[in-house]
Amino acid sequence: MKSYWTWLAIATAIWAAALLDIGLDRAGPQQWFGCALFLGCHFAMPLARSRPVVLSGLLLTAGAAACWALWPGAAGLDGALYALLAYVFLYGAAVLQLPAAYGVGTGAGLLMLVLLPFVIPSALPALSAQSAVPMPPAAFILLLAAMAGLAGWAYRIQREELGESRELQEALLSEYRRLKRHGVEGEETVRQQERMRIARDLHDSLGHRLTALSMQLEALRLATPDAELAARLAQLKELAQDSLTETRDAVGELSQEERGGLRAVLELIRKLEAERFVRISFTLGEGVLSARLGSEQAVAIFRAVQEALTNAMRHGSRRQIVVGFEAPGGSTLRFEIENHCDHESYREGFGLRAMRERIEALGGQLQLALSAGRFTLKGTIPLERRDAAEESAASPAQVREGEGRS
Repeated sequence: MKSYWTWLAIATAIWAAALLDIGLDRAGPQQWFGCALFLGCHFAMPLARSRPVVLSGLLLTAGAAACWALWPGAAGLDGALYALLAYVFLYGAAVLQLPAAYGVGTGAGLLMLVLLPFVIPSALPALSAQSAVPMPPAAFILLLAAMAGLAGWAYRIQREELGESRELQEALLSEYRRLKRHGVEGEETVRQQERMRIARDLHDSLGHRLTALSMQLEALRLATPDAELAARLAQLKELAQDSLTETRDAVGELSQEERGGLRAVLELIRKLEAERFVRISFTLGEGVLSARLGSEQAVAIFRAVQEALTNAMRHGSRRQIVVGFEAPGGSTLRFEIENHCDHESYREGFGLRAMRERIEALGGQLQLALSAGRFTLKGTIPLERRDAAEESAASPAQVREGEGRS
């Protein structure tokens, strides 16, 4: 659209200068009608852009209007010079908008209109070479046409080369995106395989040994006549069973795919509300849905929310939690989790320390506050600014539940 108005401004300038040089008092119906017909054809050109035959007809009609209105005998020598400018303008439009074959044909037609007063003087008596107004030399017109043709040919070659380079760039970019996706998928596969290996090792070694230890402690408790020793053995058995349960939970977590991002947060909230009977108020502020998260950022946010919700359910005085996200300006993602708490102080356990380290490793910050019976966790993470190729290459954020207890 911008180029259309540029071309219209050029055409208007040519005709305005021609009519001013001729003299508005000297310009007759022939000049005004030719100007109107020329600009009318220009206005209709965008409608015929996909129809080269119609577009060629419009260009030739505009050329005939310029020939009729501005050639010597009708408008003087000044009008003839502006007519040549109009022809160059039309030829440029033909080179830009028409296929090669139609562009050559239209250019030849415009050249015939230029030479028409020389070739057939009797056809246009008003434009005859016998007019009192001298005409530009035919050699000048031919040289001008040759230069315009060479310029148009060079421009078309350059445009085709530019188009080929763009196609090559798009192909390379597409291949880069494909390789990037495969690389990310390969990393995810290797990471998941390693997690599965660790889970199997824990299940096969530690799990079986804890089971055996629990059975031996129970057998020893049943065999001992000492009541005090039997009670202590029962406590040890319960501790071994708790360790076995936590080991199985860890194995289950390792067996799942790593998860992250807002979708995983929503799934976690739904699960907790359904299974733990907790009420969670979840709000999304400005810019959150359009925020661009890397895979590590998505996992870090999910882990932070998961750990905060776990602590809120474990230590909170009410089963009501408020979770909020916002990303003002699209440069930083902020999240806040708040719950009621009757404790007067708190201690950062392993889960909170791991959360803080994970967020700070991404350049973010984590703040904890206990005031007026409310425990508040606030976190900020700078959003990644990636180019278009990396955005398309990045695989969708993969999310997972579970990890982390304070």
